[in-house]
Amino acid sequence: MRYLPLTKNDREEMLSTIGANNIDELFSNIAEKVSINPKFDLPNHKTEMEVEKHLSLLSDKNLHADNSSFFIGGGSYKHHIPASVDHIIQRSEFLTSYTPYQPEISQGTLQYLYEFQTQVSLLTGMDISNASMYDGSTAAAEAVSMAKRITKRNGVILSNTIHPHYADVIKTVSGIKDTDFVYNRKFSIEIDHLFNEVDDNTACVVVQNPDFFGSCYDLSSLAKFVQSKGALLIVVVTEVLSLGMMKSPGTMGADIVACEGQSLGNPMNFGGPYVGLLSTKNKYLRQIPGRIVGESEDVDGKKGFVLTLSAREQHIRREKATSNICTNSGLCSLAFTIHLTLLGEKGFKNLSRLNHESALNLKEKILKIPEVKLLNKSFFNEFTIELPIKGEVFVDRMAEKGVLAGIPVSRLINNNKELDNFIVVASTETNTEDDMNSYIESANEVLR
Repeated sequence: MRYLPLTKNDREEMLSTIGANNIDELFSNIAEKVSINPKFDLPNHKTEMEVEKHLSLLSDKNLHADNSSFFIGGGSYKHHIPASVDHIIQRSEFLTSYTPYQPEISQGTLQYLYEFQTQVSLLTGMDISNASMYDGSTAAAEAVSMAKRITKRNGVILSNTIHPHYADVIKTVSGIKDTDFVYNRKFSIEIDHLFNEVDDNTACVVVQNPDFFGSCYDLSSLAKFVQSKGALLIVVVTEVLSLGMMKSPGTMGADIVACEGQSLGNPMNFGGPYVGLLSTKNKYLRQIPGRIVGESEDVDGKKGFVLTLSAREQHIRREKATSNICTNSGLCSLAFTIHLTLLGEKGFKNLSRLNHESALNLKEKILKIPEVKLLNKSFFNEFTIELPIKGEVFVDRMAEKGVLAGIPVSRLINNNKELDNFIVVASTETNTEDDMNSYIESANEVLR
């Protein structure tokens, strides 16, 4: 959309109407010491074409996912998005979709949100899902708030292997006191320690699967143990494609599932906007925040869709609201639904398998590099390696060679020298054999 500013005649007409001769007279009541027209040392205005060219030149100085061999994950993944997804979401009925408060004029929006909820429930193995959250981290935070309300307890136990940013968001959004919060950032690729942390004040245990380091777990025994103590198991999934190959959290006994859905239909977008998925069991239906779309019938007996059981502050008294999240990632969730619909069950599983095979291929190549060790016993499309040099030094030198080699763990988990040489590497269906060979060649040069 182009913004067309007011013309000189428009401004003169408005000033005349209010009885002011010029702009300065309009602001005459503002003290002189407060400058409303500061002088900026900026070049004179340019044409739109000149500005676009200049910004493109500045952009070309960056090393980004599209002009490099890209192996970064950590909750944001580069996947191929069919052109048809972007084409469909730009249709006028979607791009300008009306907020679904009035079902008589928003059936299309309500229908795809209902279908989105159905897809998310099937993927996670849970009974119900809402119409999306802001992103995976806020979904996780809302899951923790849910658990505290359901159990009427305050204790929150986070696995060491959860994404550090998710841990920070959970702590901030959920209003957790330090005394009720168990999470230390010592390195671990195991979750056995969680069994020892649960007590009578524990509201929930939060586990990521696959975790921040890429490791995968069977959570069935943990779920049974946590629930036997009167607490809930929350499973976080940052790579939704993993659900095409792994047991769903619901199958393993999870009470609440919080996922990041960016991998389907949504580019990395510089970190957002993303789409958060939140699912739970039927018995917790009235505790789930955000929007929920239900199927109904109109006066003629035809199928229709409406917002239902929405425990949001805009729908009910504020003090009874389950959350202050007052919207959902509408267009992002639509892109998710379109991409998943185009894939179908078979396509989704095949895409998931391609990701795993790509990571296996890269792993085999990397382990041929002298002094490089793999830390994971199992993984999906992301794994952690130990290098003979500091991870930060390694990725910076690799970037100079046009390869974005992974995430240095020390950048996200500070003040732990044990992590200095660890990097998390991701490989998706977008990484070609040439990309992997570039990684290996550059790594051998850097580590020589």
